Order: sequence, then structure tokens, then C-alpha cells
Amino acid sequence: MPRPTSGTTLQRPDLGALAYECLTSASQGGFIGLSLLPVFPAKRQSADYPKIPIEALLKMKDVSRGPRGDYNRSDYEFETGTYACKERGWEERVDDVEAAMYNNYFDAEIVAVDRSMDTILRAQEKRVADMLFNTGNLGNTGVSIEWSTAASATPKHDVVITGKGNMKAASGLVPNALAMGITAFNNLMLTAEVKDAFKYTNPVDIGTIEEQAKVAARYFGVEQVLIGGAIYDSAKKGKSFTIADIWDDEYVLLCKIASARDLKDPGLGRTFLWEEDSPENVVVETYREEQTRSNIVRVRHNVDECFVFAGAGYLLSNITA
Repeated sequence: MPRPTSGTTLQRPDLGALAYECLTSASQGGFIGLSLLPVFPAKRQSADYPKIPIEALLKMKDVSRGPRGDYNRSDYEFETGTYACKERGWEERVDDVEAAMYNNYFDAEIVAVDRSMDTILRAQEKRVADMLFNTGNLGNTGVSIEWSTAASATPKHDVVITGKGNMKAASGLVPNALAMGITAFNNLMLTAEVKDAFKYTNPVDIGTIEEQAKVAARYFGVEQVLIGGAIYDSAKKGKSFTIADIWDDEYVLLCKIASARDLKDPGLGRTFLWEEDSPENVVVETYREEQTRSNIVRVRHNVDECFVFAGAGYLLSNITA
């Protein structure tokens, strides 16, 4: 069977389709970063982009016109942000001998793609979580009673009155989404307040987590509740593994997620993707490494996660005791 010479890199759209399926189902595995910062295809590796200040959208203007008079008009000044996409990727080696030995049990090439995709997504998720669950980046306030105090917590007041109220006062925007880690969400659904609200119509202690998230979205008056369930090993190299949540249980994020690809749509942020180098959200390539009698599977992307309008996000802190 013919094969490419050692070092020849080949685009693999067949494996790319597998990787794309993995990407589109990422939220079901607890990866929510790309839902919060949607992908924005960029023509250049780095550039400035326009940021329309909220004052330009909300100022009251005199719209009256007298007979034969002119219409009033005005212009506005926009601000600029800067993105700089950076290439990130991971490779897995598929040894000829091992692939042949175990081909009755699994396809080594597909396993290599799955492992590489997981590595890429987990690293990106951590970058986004560290960026968004950060009181230095977003307006914030602490709740008075932690949601882990099930008997007396008041999550609806915290979100609707405190969170939405403060966000609207600061930016004029109303959030269309909430995001939190799995621990915070589980505590939320166990609060007496939430359980009492739905005990006769839709008991929240039954059903899948997706069904419970829809109940929570209706309760808080948002389009969606995003639950970050991704984990990672927080121990240093060479130490015994320590499982930690990527999304800190101390925070809940209220945010306005942009619904259009146009940057004029006020939204918290975007994941800028340099199209020339990464025509898809992830690129899958293979090349031959003859000295190790292996095929190398590479998964990569060229991205930068950026705030577009930080006022489109607000943090509630002190969520878990």
C-alpha cells in the first residue's frame, strides 16, 4: 500500500470530521468556553477590531423634525481592541506495530484524534475559565448566603435583583445566559428555594442535567444556563494526580452572549480564529515519521480568546462555603 514519504504533512478531512463531531458535542462533556466566547473567523493573524462603547448606543437624542427642517444627526467615536492569534496544538504517535496488534479492539488513529482533541479543548477551556472567572476582569459582588447553604440561600434574589440589577446599571445590558461550574449548579438545585418553586410542576431532583439546566434558565429568566463540568489534574508534574474543576465553584457568571457574527452585536467576547492557518475550528493533519515507524496525528488551531465588551459580564462570588 503506498504511503507518503517521511515528514510529508497531509490534511485529513476524514479525521477532521471526527474532530468536528467532538467539538460540536463538547458542551455535553462540560466544555462551555466556546459557547461563552463564540468563534469569530478572522482574515488576519492579528489586528485591531472596533468596540462600540455603550454610550454610543444608549444616549437619548432629539429625534424631532420641523416642517422643511433637517433631521438631526450625529456620529460617534469607537474604541479598539486588539487580538493576536496564537497557534496551539498537540500530536499523538500511532506506532505501526501497536496499531496492528490492537486493530481488533480499536482504531489507533481515531483514538489519537480523540486524545489530541481532548487536550486542545481542555487547555482552551482552562484559558477561558481563568479569563472569565476573574474579579479583576469583570464587575462583581459577593452573595450574602452561599448557595451551598441549602436551607437559607436566596439564588433568585442574587441573580435577578443583585446580578441583573448591577449589570444593567453598569452597562445597560441584560444577560441572556448564566454560567457556573458543576459543583455550584448541583448546590443551586438542592436549595430549598429552587426545590420549593418546582416541587409540584417539575421536581428538580429528577431528570438529566440538561433538563435541570432548562428549568434553571426559566427560573432566572435567561435563555440558557451553561454548566462547566470539565476537570483537570492540578498536581505538578511527577506528583500524584489531584482532580480539580476547571470552573471554580466560587463564581456564577451573568453574561450577554453575542448571537450574531457581527462585532457590533454587544457581547462579552469572541474566540478569534485565523482562517488562513486554521480554516476550521480545529485542523487535523498526519505525517509519516519513518525513524519510529509511526504515523503522527496532529490536532491544532490558531486562536485568541478576547473580551469584546467586558460590561456584558458580571460575576457573583462567594457561591460556595
